[in-house]
Amino acid sequence: MTPGVRPLIAGNWKMHGSLSEARALAGAVAEGKVQGAELLVCPPFPYLLPVQGALAGSTVALGAQDCHAAAKGAHTGDISAPMLKDCGAGFVILGHSERRADHGEDDAAVRAKAEAVLAEGLVPVVCVGESEAQRLSGEAEAVVAGQLAGSLPEGFAQAHGVVAYEPVWAIGTGRTPTEDDIAAMHARIRAELAARFGAAGGTLRILYGGSVKPGNAKAILALPHVDGALVGGASLVAADFLAIASAV
Repeated sequence: MTPGVRPLIAGNWKMHGSLSEARALAGAVAEGKVQGAELLVCPPFPYLLPVQGALAGSTVALGAQDCHAAAKGAHTGDISAPMLKDCGAGFVILGHSERRADHGEDDAAVRAKAEAVLAEGLVPVVCVGESEAQRLSGEAEAVVAGQLAGSLPEGFAQAHGVVAYEPVWAIGTGRTPTEDDIAAMHARIRAELAARFGAAGGTLRILYGGSVKPGNAKAILALPHVDGALVGGASLVAADFLAIASAV
């Protein structure tokens, strides 16, 4: 953890669940008793309003999984940042490795989306991470540094933007890097943020994402510069998600 920084445990529900399941999951998370961390859930777009209702009266934040760079226009099937704001979202995940891979999103596209999110007063959660080939070739830190430089817009630090490091090869595989590898990458990300944003970069939250589970959360969250987690599969089970949050 970074001293003085409130941890964030974010659940990325991806393309899972039904309407009834989303309501039930959000309600169970809202009823959880977690003291040491801020909680965030990011359901699929159609469930934003129902989940907002299920979270009413709780301290759990609502987020979205993506947005378009334009505020409006002829973009069939896309969702804008103003629309997300209308639905109660306070955070938006951007540049997730699945978006980068499945939709060909590059750093410039992620940066444009982040600028749109900032324009609406929402908090971007920008994802960065290397492939297994890049790690094996010794390029991991350079790749992530390049993604940070290309994906983070001006104003990111002032808006308390969040960076999520997700080793692409660990997502959904059950595999995780060593604790030393995680610590080294988070230290590099912190150095990059501080070099670009000054003192503000020293307190931005850096999340770890990549097969975070109740069994490994405590060790990962105790590492320097790991200020929370971006949780995938385990966020679909309220008890597991809350156990991860309680490991802070």
